[in-house]
Amino acid sequence: MIRVRPEEVELVPIRAQGAGGQNVNKVSNAIHLRFDVRASSLPDGVKERLLRLPDQRISADGVVVIKAQQHRSLEKNRADAFARLQALVARAAAVPRPRKPTRPTRAAQRRRVERKVRRGQLKASRRQVFD
Repeated sequence: MIRVRPEEVELVPIRAQGAGGQNVNKVSNAIHLRFDVRASSLPDGVKERLLRLPDQRISADGVVVIKAQQHRSLEKNRADAFARLQALVARAAAVPRPRKPTRPTRAAQRRRVERKVRRGQLKASRRQVFD
């Protein structure tokens, strides 16, 4: 399993959104995690797959931005953001199996043509008959 080095990750404490009571304007307990994929020490194949992932958290310049504000404590949000980054990298680390192109069997081709002929005959039987 590929691990992300903590020194390659930039963690910025920010104020969480939503209701928070009397403490809301005093405490920064959400985390903004920024991880530059291109400047990281990940293997090149993992970097490519990570940048190609259809994920809105990955910007056009190759920076992963994760905002964690699920928990009330800063430490739990930091751990949550790091775990989410690790899951994203693990998803990109899995090498997809190459697809082997296959051809339909001769029997499947014959069944397809027979279905087409039967369907054509059914439609032909609906035509208006002229005497």
